[in-house]
Amino acid sequence: MNLIGTSINHHTATIEQREALHLSKNEMTEFIGLLRNNLLSDGFVISTCNRTEIFGLPIDNNLDISKIQDALLSYKHVDGLSNKNFLNFFSCGAVKHLFSVTSGIDSLILGDSQIHGQMKDAFQLSVDMNFAGTIMRRIFDTATRVGKRSITETEIGEGAVSVSYAAIQVVEKIFANLQNRSAIVIGAGETGELAALHLKDKGIGKIAIANRTLIRAEELARKVQGEIVPFENLHELLHNFDIVISATSAPGVILNYDEVKTIVKKRRGNPVCLMDLALPRDIDPAVAKLDGVFYNDIDTLGKIIDMNIRKREKEIPAVEAIILEEMQNLFSWYNTLEVIPTIKKIRDFFEEIRQEEIDKIKHKVHEEDIKKLDDMTKRLVGRLLHNPTIRLRQIAESGLNYQEVANYTSVISNLFNPEQVDEEINSN
Repeated sequence: MNLIGTSINHHTATIEQREALHLSKNEMTEFIGLLRNNLLSDGFVISTCNRTEIFGLPIDNNLDISKIQDALLSYKHVDGLSNKNFLNFFSCGAVKHLFSVTSGIDSLILGDSQIHGQMKDAFQLSVDMNFAGTIMRRIFDTATRVGKRSITETEIGEGAVSVSYAAIQVVEKIFANLQNRSAIVIGAGETGELAALHLKDKGIGKIAIANRTLIRAEELARKVQGEIVPFENLHELLHNFDIVISATSAPGVILNYDEVKTIVKKRRGNPVCLMDLALPRDIDPAVAKLDGVFYNDIDTLGKIIDMNIRKREKEIPAVEAIILEEMQNLFSWYNTLEVIPTIKKIRDFFEEIRQEEIDKIKHKVHEEDIKKLDDMTKRLVGRLLHNPTIRLRQIAESGLNYQEVANYTSVISNLFNPEQVDEEINSN
């Protein structure tokens, strides 16, 4: 399989370099047009925050892969990067890399579930642009199956590995039913936004956003269908919330011990969960000593994340076993592409001889007898070719490499090549 691929990702480039090469959907569409006309017959392009990768079948089997890299660098007008920043993949290695990416074991965050959907979108774009032939479509389907199996058959995606999600998982353990709870997220940056989105996904009953910059608070509130709490009124209203998640960029504490003590008193025995996702911390850690307060910060959440990462790492061999199994199935299928024309040639060869012999006697016997002879000879040829045909398919699917299968089919094809026989007879 002459599949080739090149990748610039979190292993080979800084985040600034990866951002510089990121392709929007419109850019991917335009870039695929450039590839298709010059370098690849079919393939696909994926571009996320952690990787930009190009895979496909070259128009010229002797294609220098650096031409694909140069095309990307030229298209994005990026300086400071070279071919050394790219990883290159060929044939089995290319397939294995694609499956590793789709399964999440090659992600910056081990077991990242988002990459599966991103890969499916990239595949679909190629299909929509008629940039995916039979082989690429089969690779796409198998890669998608690898991703699904990795999620359903292993625990590679289990457990929180981000601070925001870990915080929500802890909240779920404190409050069994979030539908009856209220939460406020202080800070509308990336961490605060992720926490708010996770709360919404978990079905939180009520959510509010507080941020020093009102416009940012309004944007996030719209995303999570929440309300806005003015930052200047924050301390007066915090006792109304069961869950407080703070993720600001403030230089120091915004919620001290005495303020939390007042909140506890106003809640009259109802517990409050405080999640401090800021660095430096937003909440005085001494509040953990107060009755009715469940307090966690980045350090405690980090321990949960480390434990979950270790659990995911233990699942890597199981995912790799899935990848190996699907690679074997894919290449077995690919090898059958070589034998199908040979099987057809053998059958055509025997059918031609059978038909010639029937034609020789069709004027010498009754029409009913010709029909009987025709049926009988068809069954005879079918039985004669059944075992060789089955055996040839078994050879193709046995795991032999493509060249070995090609050698088998070449020998058999030559044995049943009437044109070659005629040429040798005429030459003699």
